[in-house]
Amino acid sequence: MTVTSAPSPARDTGRPPPGGRASLRNLVVLAVIVVVLIPLPLVLPAAQQAVAVRVLIFALMGIGWNLMSGFGGMFSFGHAAYFGIGAYTGAWLLVEHGVSPWIGMLAGGALAALFGVIIGFLSFRYKLRGAYFALATFAFAEMLRLIATGSGFVHKAVGYNVPLIHGSSFGKLQFPLGSPGYFWVALGLVAAALAVNVAFLRSRAGRLTLAVRDDETAASALGVHAMRYKLMTIALSAAITAVAGVFYVQFYLYINPDLAFGSGVSIQAILPAVIGGVGTIWGPVIGAVILGPLSDVTATLLRNPPPFLSFLQGRAGLDVILYAVLLIVLVLALPRGVYGAVRGRLRR
Repeated sequence: MTVTSAPSPARDTGRPPPGGRASLRNLVVLAVIVVVLIPLPLVLPAAQQAVAVRVLIFALMGIGWNLMSGFGGMFSFGHAAYFGIGAYTGAWLLVEHGVSPWIGMLAGGALAALFGVIIGFLSFRYKLRGAYFALATFAFAEMLRLIATGSGFVHKAVGYNVPLIHGSSFGKLQFPLGSPGYFWVALGLVAAALAVNVAFLRSRAGRLTLAVRDDETAASALGVHAMRYKLMTIALSAAITAVAGVFYVQFYLYINPDLAFGSGVSIQAILPAVIGGVGTIWGPVIGAVILGPLSDVTATLLRNPPPFLSFLQGRAGLDVILYAVLLIVLVLALPRGVYGAVRGRLRR
């Protein structure tokens, strides 16, 4: 009787692991979208370019949050901590020492990742899960806001004004008004973040992260070091969010504790993923495309309403109410997000 040995798990069989085709497809779609969007700022007026850049900032924040909370299963309500660490690191290095924001992105990403690992370790060490973990992330973000507000090292509540330069400088990440430079840089950062997400989920670490998210007890019983992969996911998510913070400072040329660490920042990171589809590659991008222009549309509608709504003109706060109502309707109508709902319908 001939006995055939089973193939070794370490042997390269030449076949891509499961999910390889989906990963390749996502990367091809990403490359096509980037090529299509490159000429966009050349045909947009300056005001619409600013909206497009804001959409990309939201997308980058949403991608960072979704990696940790969607794919990692660790709901965070304190991503403002990582955004603010990146923003203040980039601003401090540039204003105080003249260091390029590109270096600031690396430094801010590293510091945010380290802070995220510390938060995660302390939370998991003391068995914080679910709502308790979310509250812990919020508390740490508020702690950083209060520290920044009272610290003369970062100019307290005044914050930082980024000095203007003449002309444009890729190294200083400053471009003249109406230049497509900001859009192209933001587009490159979003594309890089999506590629990192795809590569991470394709890797062994990413698959084990998903296994821990789906059933941590079972994964641990099979020998998976759950905390290691949780902390790895948090670090990567924090670094991406910190990069968004550095770019935000360079685009708006100003930062203070409320803009960096306020709870509104965490909400801006959560909403794109929730509206687009939590736990999906494209959900945060689709959500950002919807949310970015939505506030401007509601404000414009109530600033210059049609004749049958003329009685609403000039009433303060109604645009915010309308914006909130539209978000609630979207969440109730599409609980899995826009991308999740469309994908589910196509599969059926």
